[in-house]
Amino acid sequence: MQNKKFFRKLIDFIKEAIAELKKVVWPSRKDLKNSTIVVISTIIIASTFVGIIDLVFVRLLTLIIK
Repeated sequence: MQNKKFFRKLIDFIKEAIAELKKVVWPSRKDLKNSTIVVISTIIIASTFVGIIDLVFVRLLTLIIK
């Protein structure tokens, strides 16, 4: 009896998940490409900024410690 309830709930969950996935509006190839370019550009800019700040702090601490 317990197994039947479990499998019934599992089947209901899968049916609901499939129904929700059918409602999803998937991005077009162009939208996906543009979003990827924005993400990669942002990562490059942020990592460059953090690298420069790190370099500045290392130089400052080196001057202070000497």
